[in-house]
Amino acid sequence: MIFESLSDKLQNALGKLKGKGKLTEKDIDSAMREIRLSLLEADVNFKVVKDFVKKVKERSLGSEVMKSLTPGQQVVKIVNEEMVKLLGEKESAIQFASSDITVIMMCGLQGSGKTTTSGKLALKFKKQNKRPLLVACDVYRPAAIKQLEVVGKSIDVPVFKNDIEKNPVRIAEEGLKEAKRKGHDVVIIDTAGRLHIDEQLMEELTDIKASVNPREVLLVLDAMTGQDAVKIAETFNDSMQISGVILTKIDGDARGGAAISIRAVTDKPIKFVATGEKMTDLEAFYPDRMASRILGMGDVLSLIEKAQESFDLEKAKEMEEKLRSQKFTLDDFLDQMEQMQNLGPLDQLLEMIPGANSKQLKNLKIDEKELTYIKAIIQSMTKKERLDPSIINGSRRKRIALGSGTSVQKVNRLLKQFQDTQKMMKQMGGMSKMMKRKGGMRLPF
Repeated sequence: MIFESLSDKLQNALGKLKGKGKLTEKDIDSAMREIRLSLLEADVNFKVVKDFVKKVKERSLGSEVMKSLTPGQQVVKIVNEEMVKLLGEKESAIQFASSDITVIMMCGLQGSGKTTTSGKLALKFKKQNKRPLLVACDVYRPAAIKQLEVVGKSIDVPVFKNDIEKNPVRIAEEGLKEAKRKGHDVVIIDTAGRLHIDEQLMEELTDIKASVNPREVLLVLDAMTGQDAVKIAETFNDSMQISGVILTKIDGDARGGAAISIRAVTDKPIKFVATGEKMTDLEAFYPDRMASRILGMGDVLSLIEKAQESFDLEKAKEMEEKLRSQKFTLDDFLDQMEQMQNLGPLDQLLEMIPGANSKQLKNLKIDEKELTYIKAIIQSMTKKERLDPSIINGSRRKRIALGSGTSVQKVNRLLKQFQDTQKMMKQMGGMSKMMKRKGGMRLPF
């Protein structure tokens, strides 16, 4: 879970203050000590921690807390506000050229996820009605160009390559010309990385930058490398003057030190975070939303945006009608589960709900295979059985289990889940009709 360890410790430290009607300087000192240790253990840069705690303490000892009727809540508010400042205050979106091609240069060390992230970025722009072109400039790593082609094919975005030319600068220039010829409005240049920073790498990257004059130079960093990621960002920024950072593997970084330190150390924004392996798992970075998630306040806006991207509006309207008429079938049940899966891992979604207890979520294990079993079971039924599961007797259950490669127990469990869902829909539908008759507030279906 993202920032799991840090989130737990900060919430625990601040939770001790919430119930107190009055705070003393000793209470504040104790909380600040816990916050300092929590941030250091999360691998946040020492200087960043020192400055952050100093600002929070100064404000917490001021009149806005000491004279407040809810001093603990005021300290939480201060920590949240200072965390937002630390992370960058506001979203730093890509600035597209209005009348020319927007060139984006991707750089980073080998293994940071640069090539896959280039594809994720291209897909994101494609959904914004842009016409991206991926340009393969990594001529050193074996199969790097092939990897980019596979990524491009998976999202239906063209890839420009030159199998003969071995000069990345010329390939970048040719890619830009190709984009102009074919009417592309965004060019994403995937450059070579190394296992470590060296003079040759930096010289090549600065030559490419000078040649194509990119609007954005984005550094791709593996969030799990912690303080190493911050040092790498500093070095690249000194040589390249990067415009922003994309953090990958953030879903595997329980500490979060890199995300919190980078903006403060480099003064460059985090523009995107990769939250998973799917091509759709790339999110714009919002400092205020991330601070809220770290402090257990949820992130409702991101949850709504995910739902808007993932759910089919026409299907949603159809489902509303079915719920009203109580004609909810097993096909509908499967469709809803698939749409929920498109939103991403359930534990990450629950993190976005305000008040969700991170300690309880920690033990929540979501078996991604379960949906595969459900799909196989439902698809092994006849059309008549899917419309009316009440006809599924013992022999039919055995046939369905055999056809889906599962067991009768799994078939029984699914049918029970479906019956429970139907009952809930019926109750909610009945409440909605009753409230409508009485002229009261309607439920949203």
